Amino acid sequence: MAGQSKKQAADRRARIAELQAAERARDRRNKIFLGAGALVIAAGAVVGIVAAVDHGGSASASTAGSATSVNWAAPTDTDAAVKAAGLSMLTAEGTAEHIHVHLDVWVNGQKTTVPALVGINENAQTISPLHTHDTTGVVHIESPVVKDYDLGQFMTEWGVPLSSTQLGPEKTDATHTLKVYVNGKETSGDPSKLVFHAHDEIAIVYGTAGDNAKIQIPSSYTWPSGL
Repeated sequence: MAGQSKKQAADRRARIAELQAAERARDRRNKIFLGAGALVIAAGAVVGIVAAVDHGGSASASTAGSATSVNWAAPTDTDAAVKAAGLSMLTAEGTAEHIHVHLDVWVNGQKTTVPALVGINENAQTISPLHTHDTTGVVHIESPVVKDYDLGQFMTEWGVPLSSTQLGPEKTDATHTLKVYVNGKETSGDPSKLVFHAHDEIAIVYGTAGDNAKIQIPSSYTWPSGL
């Protein structure tokens, strides 16, 4: 009986050791799982934020002096925006005047995307003489008449008002300036009156001196074949 008792005790100890080892292994698996879950949750939060910006229309402007980028989407009411710019929608792209300019925009040191489909009503299949097809920053001027078109008209179509003291909701003050460059050279006067010429490289820069010092102002744009 004594021998049997010793064997039973040894079996119990072995079983206890097995259970403890299994519990430790289970704890390790749980920690790994929880850690991975936290990463998934964090990644999901980031995706959610990005999706909210991408699909929520125009984002709010960054606060003065911040490095937060802005996302100014094309207006949902294209016809009203084009009318506000003093232009009319066409049933086809004009051919009397056909030129292109390239537009870059920086706000508080951050590059801001010029959106696709500015001046284009896809539902009605109509188009403004000033419009964009994609997010490259290329502005198409395709007009049925030969006339001057200017930066202010395009910015109005975009829904981002422009003057010598304002870019969208951002305004100049003691520390924030608004500068506009054409082919690498700073312009003067009201930038909204800047007339488009074929293959102009236009850069709009709003921000502090520190923000602006980080930006390399382009003097030209590499145009794809056909443009």
